[in-house]
Amino acid sequence: MLNGQLSSLTQPQRDRLAFIELRVRFFGDLRRQEVVSRFGIQAAAATRDLGIYKELAPGNIDYDAKAKAYVLGKGFKPVFAFPPERVLSWLTQNFGDGEPGPLRACVASEYPWRLDQPDLTVLACVTRAIYQEYPLSIEYHSISSGRTEREIVPFALIDNGLRWHVRAFDRKSQEFRDFVITRIKRPKLLKEQSIATHERSDQDIQWTRIVELELVPHPDQPRPEITEMDYAMQDGVIRMKLRAAMTGYVLRKWSVDCSPDHSMRGPEYRLWLKDHLAIYGVKNAMLAPGYRVGPKAGT
Repeated sequence: MLNGQLSSLTQPQRDRLAFIELRVRFFGDLRRQEVVSRFGIQAAAATRDLGIYKELAPGNIDYDAKAKAYVLGKGFKPVFAFPPERVLSWLTQNFGDGEPGPLRACVASEYPWRLDQPDLTVLACVTRAIYQEYPLSIEYHSISSGRTEREIVPFALIDNGLRWHVRAFDRKSQEFRDFVITRIKRPKLLKEQSIATHERSDQDIQWTRIVELELVPHPDQPRPEITEMDYAMQDGVIRMKLRAAMTGYVLRKWSVDCSPDHSMRGPEYRLWLKDHLAIYGVKNAMLAPGYRVGPKAGT
């Protein structure tokens, strides 16, 4: 019945309904003006769309007169089957919030699928906590500690190239940490609790610190001019600025040799970090290939 109702609508209408669902599900609220601004329609048309969505999915959204916004209903059940990669693309790049459907490539192409696919119910709870600035109660599973109960204060999503994390203050360890989203179970917003000053993102030194790096062709690899072409280098160097919290992830994803004596071997190490001391003090520097601390690190 629901599919029949959707098929009777125009494609632009279905795209607007999909946006309404995404916005409420992952942010927790929606105002009519946001539909107006996103699609360039009149306020009356946005009101009709909200009415149609409420008819299609009773209980999915409620109107909060005090906040003057539509909020997530307690009986929410998604109408649209969005794949996780498309939701994450929308959340992080503001791309692809229309009705999900088979996409036809313009040219023949293949690309590797991501192995991790976050559960959208968990992801939605995490993103609502970020957007609405609420602490989050979670059950977390880690390789070192197993299953633990935690309260975290999340503020950003992080893609490390292999898995999606949420950056958050961990009340158990009293530290800012990255939590793998696929390892989070039973998240619950703690709306009755406030966020302390020391739990906010501007207190996260690894998040606020900006690391400046210079990457050059690996001295022990042949044909450095090809590396310069492949990485669009300017004057034989890549200069980049990264948050300290992202640095180890990026250097590992790019297979950058971070040893002081460019000692990493293998064809994957096309780049070398010119100054290994640039990542001194970066907590996740141990993820960077070849990075060493202590007396053997060089001077």
